[in-house]
Amino acid sequence: MILQALVDYYERKRAIDPGAVAPAGWEYREIAFFIDVGADGSAVLVDRRSPERRRGEPLLVPAAQIRSGNDAWKHPNLLWEHMGFVFGWQKRKPDGSPDPADNPDKVAKQHRAFRDRLSALAAHHPDSVGLQAIQRFYETTAFAELQPADVREALRGGQGFNLTFRLRGAVEPVCHEQWVAKECALEQPSDEPGNAVAGGACLVTGKVGAIARLHPKISFVTQKPSPLVAANTNEAPAYGSYGKAQALNAPVSTEAASQYTLALNALLGRGSPNKVQIGDATTAIWADREDAVEADLVGLFDDDPDAHVNAVKQRLEGARSGSRGADDTALRFFVLGMAPNASRIAVRFWFHETFERLGPRILQHFDDLRIVRQSDRDAATPALYWLLRSIAPQGKANNIPPRLAGEWMRAILEGNPYPPALLNAAVNRCRAEQASDGFGGNVPYLRAAILKACINREHRRRHGLPQEFQFIREELDVNQTDPGYRLGRLFAVLERIQSAAQPGINATIRDRYYGAASSTPGAVFPTLMRLKNAHLKKLAPGLESFFEKLVGEICGSLEQPALDEFPRQLNLHAQGLFALGYYHQRQSLYARKDAANTETDTDTDNDTQKD
Repeated sequence: MILQALVDYYERKRAIDPGAVAPAGWEYREIAFFIDVGADGSAVLVDRRSPERRRGEPLLVPAAQIRSGNDAWKHPNLLWEHMGFVFGWQKRKPDGSPDPADNPDKVAKQHRAFRDRLSALAAHHPDSVGLQAIQRFYETTAFAELQPADVREALRGGQGFNLTFRLRGAVEPVCHEQWVAKECALEQPSDEPGNAVAGGACLVTGKVGAIARLHPKISFVTQKPSPLVAANTNEAPAYGSYGKAQALNAPVSTEAASQYTLALNALLGRGSPNKVQIGDATTAIWADREDAVEADLVGLFDDDPDAHVNAVKQRLEGARSGSRGADDTALRFFVLGMAPNASRIAVRFWFHETFERLGPRILQHFDDLRIVRQSDRDAATPALYWLLRSIAPQGKANNIPPRLAGEWMRAILEGNPYPPALLNAAVNRCRAEQASDGFGGNVPYLRAAILKACINREHRRRHGLPQEFQFIREELDVNQTDPGYRLGRLFAVLERIQSAAQPGINATIRDRYYGAASSTPGAVFPTLMRLKNAHLKKLAPGLESFFEKLVGEICGSLEQPALDEFPRQLNLHAQGLFALGYYHQRQSLYARKDAANTETDTDTDNDTQKD
């Protein structure tokens, strides 16, 4: 299903715009430098890089050879390569010295294989002016003297820059000459003995053709391109089936393999509107036909979901009411989640669903996240990337727990409860950063949003409640009776009493007691309640009365106690509720303070006007 959907996407894109994706046997590659060669073999380097494209502009070139292992040097690409193949130059370290990891013998073999292939092509295509010029270039040019010198040094000091040849004065590179198309044509099966290209029916398209023994590689998922489909090369019987070995177990034609690879590389390319990168998970999202809502749906997982939420809502409402037509409800989306792996790309999840079912699930995710904001600078619709960073140690993307991004994405798309590791990570960060204001305190806005969404989704699952039910509301809920939530509220009030009694205090009870209060309240709150009594005596009578009433409302009365005792321990779920109660109550107290300050300023302005 994955390969079939990608092949369908390829064919649709080619039918609409042949330049949108490369034809089979070709691909778009970032080419950093041209080698402009003259008929006499002289040459100059041309830099194709820019601030926006530091590895060069994409160029249509023959598809890269499938190579791996110790024999990779034997398979140079057609008329384009990196400097090891083209010039025989060894990679350099940042200080300019040769990189010992780049074996000089291997580089020499690469260069020889590249030149041997060019010589064979020149003999086979004697009418090619470009090939003859390239041959003279290798016979007469001293590579170390290529000009301009600064461009040459930029090439030698870079990592993995690709080069190709162009005749001086021409616009197109040599690899665009007519004869190259025949060289790029996909292999065809043959009945000749010993032929390596087997024929058969393709499982993806149903057509009979050459079967791909090895599949092309996908870029932009792992550090180095890796295949999405790989067959075990071991010839042991355990890896065979009905006498079929390697890729013949699940035959995919070379044409289909090329097409799905080109389609996926286009979906994942730099600047692609269909790609979402969150943590170690790389996700491609596309629709089964051209539609503007595709960009809006993908944008919900980008850095600014606010810009797309309303568009998706309006489209869903129009589809349901019939004002947009029945086609909107039948629009199908495909979501492919991938992650790096040892030998090939790992598929984390594969999901396909209609827009009328997928859209509400994603919007429900944002509804579950919605919580009162700390400031107007906080995004009303927080992005997944920033949410994950809020639970990563030191707020660094590299510290996001592995696999968590993919599991969370899958839960959103399927409308299921979030992974337990998400609640665990959020609670642990609240405790670990209790004395830090660098991330907005121990329970900042983004972390509180995660806790609310995790707890609400799990509560609905346990009790079989509808999706719109919110166990924890967006703002402070004084009617919420859960002990963990009330203990969090009480802790926020006690902290506020201390701050009011000791203005300018550097460290509050939060800095010393938050972790213990949220996990073992029975050991901490009796002490905090005694401190509260001492702090209340320092307050003005009106403020003292206000806080006494607030503490009484949270704890309840002797006749109707809301917190008749402090639990010895709180489990992970209750610790999340503690953090939410603390966050809600703290925001309510500071909002009350801001409102009081605003009223005071207004009264002062009125008095001034009267005077």
